[in-house]
Amino acid sequence: MTFNTRIISILSSTIPLSIGLIFVISILFSGCSVSSDESSEISTFEADSSLINIRFTEPVSRDFDEIKKEGVIRMITRFNSSSYFLHRGDEKGFEYELAQAFARQHDLTLQVIVSPENEHPIDMLNSGKGDFIAANYSITPERKTFVDFSNPYNVVNQVLVFPKGKNIPQSLQELDGVTISVREGSSYYKTLKRLKEDYGYTYSIDKLPEIWDTEAILFALIDGQFEATVTDDNLLRSASIYLNDLVEGPSISENDQIAWAIRNNASELQSKMNAFIEPHFKISEENGQPLRSSFMNVLKKRYFDNRPAVYNVRNYALGTGYEGIFSPFDNLVRPLADSAKIDWKLVIAVMAQESRFDPFAESWAGAVGLMQIMPRFSEVEYREDLFEPATNVKEGLRFLKEHLNHYAYLDSTNQVAFALAAYNVGMGHMADARRLTIDRNRDPNNWEDVSESLLKLMNPHFYKNARYGYARGIETVNYVRNIMNRYQMYNTLMMFADDDPVKDRLDSIISSADQNNR
Repeated sequence: MTFNTRIISILSSTIPLSIGLIFVISILFSGCSVSSDESSEISTFEADSSLINIRFTEPVSRDFDEIKKEGVIRMITRFNSSSYFLHRGDEKGFEYELAQAFARQHDLTLQVIVSPENEHPIDMLNSGKGDFIAANYSITPERKTFVDFSNPYNVVNQVLVFPKGKNIPQSLQELDGVTISVREGSSYYKTLKRLKEDYGYTYSIDKLPEIWDTEAILFALIDGQFEATVTDDNLLRSASIYLNDLVEGPSISENDQIAWAIRNNASELQSKMNAFIEPHFKISEENGQPLRSSFMNVLKKRYFDNRPAVYNVRNYALGTGYEGIFSPFDNLVRPLADSAKIDWKLVIAVMAQESRFDPFAESWAGAVGLMQIMPRFSEVEYREDLFEPATNVKEGLRFLKEHLNHYAYLDSTNQVAFALAAYNVGMGHMADARRLTIDRNRDPNNWEDVSESLLKLMNPHFYKNARYGYARGIETVNYVRNIMNRYQMYNTLMMFADDDPVKDRLDSIISSADQNNR
């Protein structure tokens, strides 16, 4: 199914508030099964390319060797409470953790790419914007026309969902006159359309535009705007903790296989992924049931069977009073950053990298607090005062502003990258790296060129002649990359929030685990 992204706010009177933002799109529900004959027909239909709107049918050439050379693998996904989300600034999600394990196995950095509503994820994949799609993505004949897939790592059923209190149909034959609302670009629409054509069912299909993600449809279903919709059963357990007014109906498709989608010319990447998945998931030849490794069972329990467990982590920021959509300190940072004329989202991205929002964090080098300030360079007289969030943020902003001003003559992207690098490694090492870049006949005002020089300053052949000596270049390069990626993500999410079809809802998700953490 195609996916767009949306910031969805979730509220329930039965569970307490969690400040972490979870971007939920496909919170889906389980139900009864169709007959075996219908299930067989559903699983053997022929591909109809007219049902999927793809612009890039020919994929770029980028296989595992090139990915490995770059050191970055890009995951195309969507924000929801199972695939990928932020909880108090930390990245979480079933798909995220599974992909992160694959990336770490091959010493790669995982970069998350969010698909906007006006761009199909397969187009993003084939055009080279990402390397694989990981979003509870089912293997369908339509999709296999344009992409290949890894081995499956889950199986799901598509089921109908109704609001509580309605007379719930027990079979597809009882759907006479029922209007089912689904996104036209989703696999649900394709399944409903085929069933209607093949079996003559008399339900109506309400085709919704891409702005309506599945989560928004579920909220609208509860509010009485829609009569019924379709979801996946594996996400019922994830959503049931805070969506209590929906009832599962009969299945419209069974045993859909979930896998990573890859370009059909990336055979080496496919082989690496299959080798990774094989020890963790397979279908039993004896009874057709899924067999999972202990690692996969942990993820399944964490995100589907026991959702609150994902929040049972050490959290220093409960009850800060400054909570916002990205972190526990949004509303502290925002006015201070605005006064310094620095984008507050950039500051939050730095804070996430520096301290993971722990105001009492201390590094091995002696940096302290949210923005990891070195006391000997601070204008704050007493070290203990730097553990106070507002004081620490003000000092961090002062340093960041100095670096941004120093590189003000650069274009905005390079200005931010250079300022972040200087914040991490210091102005002296940056000066060394830029001089080395000139010696290499490269551009000292281009971050990509300077980042290569920073890496060379880990080599005695180069740092022995540098004024400030050895530099931990790989740390700084990764530091800048991680913050820039997170900053880009924050900007993207703010854009999506403006178009949220249920924007009147609170922009926080509820989690009973927060009550347990208090």
